Amino acid sequence: MTVQEKLLILGEAARYDVSCASSGSKRVKEKGKVGSTANGGICHSWTADGRCVSLLKVLMSNVCIYDCAYCHNRVSNDVPRATFTPEELCELTLGFYRRNYIEGLFLSSGVVKNPDYTMELMERTLTLLREQFAGYIHLKVIPGASALMIHRLGLLADRVSCNIELPSANSLALLAPQKKPQAIIEPMRLIKTANAQALEDGKKFRNAPQFAPAGQSTQMIVGATPDSDLTIMTLARAMYQKMRMRRVYYSAYLPVGNHPILPVSDVPVPLLREHRLYQADFLFRFYGFEPSDLADDRHPNLDMAVDPKAAWALRNIHHFPIEINTADREMLMRIPGLGQISADRIIAARRLAPVQWDHLKKLGVVMKRAQYFLTAAGKFCGKLQPDSPFLRDVLSDLRDPEQTSMFDAPKALPAHEDAPKVIIGRDTRGALLYEQPSLADSLPPSNSIRRIDGNAPYAALPQQAHGFAV
Repeated sequence: MTVQEKLLILGEAARYDVSCASSGSKRVKEKGKVGSTANGGICHSWTADGRCVSLLKVLMSNVCIYDCAYCHNRVSNDVPRATFTPEELCELTLGFYRRNYIEGLFLSSGVVKNPDYTMELMERTLTLLREQFAGYIHLKVIPGASALMIHRLGLLADRVSCNIELPSANSLALLAPQKKPQAIIEPMRLIKTANAQALEDGKKFRNAPQFAPAGQSTQMIVGATPDSDLTIMTLARAMYQKMRMRRVYYSAYLPVGNHPILPVSDVPVPLLREHRLYQADFLFRFYGFEPSDLADDRHPNLDMAVDPKAAWALRNIHHFPIEINTADREMLMRIPGLGQISADRIIAARRLAPVQWDHLKKLGVVMKRAQYFLTAAGKFCGKLQPDSPFLRDVLSDLRDPEQTSMFDAPKALPAHEDAPKVIIGRDTRGALLYEQPSLADSLPPSNSIRRIDGNAPYAALPQQAHGFAV
C-alpha cells in the first residue's frame, strides 16, 4: 500500500476526533496560478488569538483491538486498515510543511496490540520529526498507557489529550466495556502533574524541558447515550477545575453502524445540542455560571430554542431589568447580549458619567437581545417587558427567516403590538398560530404606531429527542 493510499484511509478515519476544529478543501492547482491545496488529512485549527492554522490530522493506525460500539475504527467494523511507519509519517509531515500545506501535526491512533506498543510507534515518529521540525504537534494519549510513555511523549508534543468519550461510567461500561474509567482519568492526572512540575522547573532553570506547554484537552460524545446535558456539563466543569483542561470538546454522535444499543440511524445528528453545550461551556468557563444554573434535576437538558444565557434569564426574570449604571460586573455579564468586553466598557464609561441608552450599541452591547433585560439611567426601551409571555419566542433562534419577494402582494399593516392575540392552531412544525384583530379594529393613536416585523412570533418548538429518549 502506498503512502498516498494510507493517507486517504487514515486521514478520513481521523475526522471523527473533533479536538481541533476542522474543514477541508478540494481545490486543485491550476496552470499558471500560484498555490494549491492537499485534500487528505488537512484540517484547520484556530489559535487562542484567533489565527487559523492548517494541521495534518491523521491516525498512526486505524487498527484497533477494542470494540467500542460508537467508534468507526472498532475491531468488528469492516473497513480498510492501514498503519504508517514512523519514517513514512515523518517524511509525509515534513513534505507537507515544505510545500506550505500545513503548520503542524495532529496525531492520534487506534490501539495496535496494546496501548504502550502504540505509544512507542508514536514516540519514534515524534523523535524523528523533532530532529528537523519545531512546529506545533498535538498528540492523543492512548488510555491505559504507562506513565513513562506519557512522560516521554509529553516532552515531544506541544499539546496532549486523552479522550474521556462518554460522560458516565455506566455509559462507558455499556458502549466500551474494554475501557475502564481509571485508565482514562489516570493519564489526565499524570499530564496535569507533569505540566505543573515543568512550569515550576522553568521558573528555576532557564533550560528546563517543557512538558506539553499548550496543556491538555479532552472530548465527549453527545447523543450516543441517554446522559443528560447536566451530567455532561458537570463532568466538563470538573475537568476544568481538577484536571486543568484547556478545552473540553463536544462531538455530536454520528451513526457509524447498526449496533442494537446505539441510537437508530434515522434520529437526527444532535448538532444543535452540541452547539448549546459549547455555549454553556463558554458560560461556566468565563462568565461565572455553574452547570446547576443552566440545568437542574427537574430540567436536566438545555433549552434548544434559546441560548443558555437567555434561558437562564427567562427562568430568573425576577432579576430583570438590571440598571447598568449600578450593577456589578458579574451581574452585567448575566444580561443576554452583553459580554466581558462590553461589561468592562460600561464599568469604565460610568465612572465618568451615567451610561445612557444611546451609548450601549457603541459599547458593544447586542441590543437585539439585551434591550429586554436592562435599563440605562432608569430608562427602559425594550419592545416587550421582561415578563412578557412572548419574550421567549422573540429570543428563539429557531425561527425560520422569511425571504421577502418583490412579486408578493403587499402585506396588510400589522395590528398594534398590544392588541390581543387569539390562538387558532398549530403549523406543521407544532408552532402556535395567532390571529390578530385587523388594523381597523385596533388602530392605536398615530403617534404610538411602531414598525415591527408583522409576523406573529413562533411559539417554542417542542424539544427534540437526541440519541436515546432522556
